[in-house]
Amino acid sequence: MALFDWRAHFLPFIDFLQQSGHEPWAERLTRQLIARFEDNPHGDLPRWQSALDLLPEVPGVAADLNCSAITLSAPDPLTQAQSESLEQGLRGLMPWRKGPFEFFGTHIDTEWRSDWKWDRVAPHLSDLRGRTILDVGCGSGYHCWRMAGAGAGRVVGIDPGLLFMFQFLAVKGYLGEVPVDLLPVRMEDLPDNLKMFDTTFSMGVLYHRRSPLDHLLELKGTLRPGGELVLETLVVDGPEGFSLMPEDRYGQMRNVWFLPSCPTLLRWLDRTGFSNARVVDVSDTTTEEQRQTDWMRFNSLADFLDPNDSSKTVEGYPGPKRATIIAEKP
Repeated sequence: MALFDWRAHFLPFIDFLQQSGHEPWAERLTRQLIARFEDNPHGDLPRWQSALDLLPEVPGVAADLNCSAITLSAPDPLTQAQSESLEQGLRGLMPWRKGPFEFFGTHIDTEWRSDWKWDRVAPHLSDLRGRTILDVGCGSGYHCWRMAGAGAGRVVGIDPGLLFMFQFLAVKGYLGEVPVDLLPVRMEDLPDNLKMFDTTFSMGVLYHRRSPLDHLLELKGTLRPGGELVLETLVVDGPEGFSLMPEDRYGQMRNVWFLPSCPTLLRWLDRTGFSNARVVDVSDTTTEEQRQTDWMRFNSLADFLDPNDSSKTVEGYPGPKRATIIAEKP
């Protein structure tokens, strides 16, 4: 049975924290990882590790982090045996939700065209070169790699989903010691008031939080003075003060709590101490951007919309519309 060696993957980042003056976070993270992987390990860890172990060794790997698919390439074509082992390993890490990725000619068409979101957000960002970045709810780390491609000095993604972590490691395993890490922890697992990051991203998280204002305060605490928040979330049309709270589910999701109007969201940011908050994009989510694929064979957005009116969810609420807001910490 394959065992997951968490120390091999996370000790370099823990060492970075200790050397950069963040010893309390290093100690806390170590305890959390021991609890996650030793005290109460997930039952699928051996299966995911076995899938990761199938990925073939490939010399001379190059990465393109600045195109729609995070692309890994090699000087020479893979052998048939390598290609078959690669495909088997990658399919062992299904479903792939955030991407796309390209592994040596094997294209992973993920459920989400996460590159579309990046293309909407990227033009409005401060220059990421040299910045230390936090990506909250980062999924498989697709956007973390795009941030690294934009020149970030260090990127830290957090997401409690362990399958996402293995998908991330499938990429990082070919790139070696790059300053991009994915930690399998939640926002509330971070120390308060880190004041460590130049830019913090929270994309697709706010509506999952029972207390959105507390989430905004947590995000502000991660930023250094003058740092930038990039917030992307579901919104609805309406005046300042208006927010939709679903009766039960929204688009078949139980954990959706508040969908504010854009003016309400700007007020929330103002009340939680951010400055210069502005809406830089509002876009409807379509079944071209989120859909079932051969790499994600479960229900997707088309199954969550009213079959007779795609502008509404199956529950009758307005269909998914996402806004991106940029704000600063004074």
